[in-house]
Amino acid sequence: MAGAHEESFFRWDGNTLVVNILGKPSASKDAVGKPKGTQLKVSVTALPRNGRATDHMVAFLAPLFGVRERDIEVVFGRESVHKQLRIKDPLKWPAIFGAWKGPGGAVDEGGQ
Repeated sequence: MAGAHEESFFRWDGNTLVVNILGKPSASKDAVGKPKGTQLKVSVTALPRNGRATDHMVAFLAPLFGVRERDIEVVFGRESVHKQLRIKDPLKWPAIFGAWKGPGGAVDEGGQ
């Protein structure tokens, strides 16, 4: 996770997780990659046509965060590789985020 003076690719806004994404459409597989600066790299197999890759990304990410697709809002970047997502009340998250920490910052090893 980022140090005190570094910006992270995610933050909490109440019970909503805000994640900055660097998307990679037309990939060979759907995957969550490593952070690149203040963005998390997420690859999807869908073609970048009329926001379809973003829709595919939301469908791919929803189960990884333990939420329904409708609980993920695309704030900006629907037709861009640079996106911001708001994930309402996530129940878990990918290991790249580190140990599960809810909005209050408490670590819960069972949340991953």
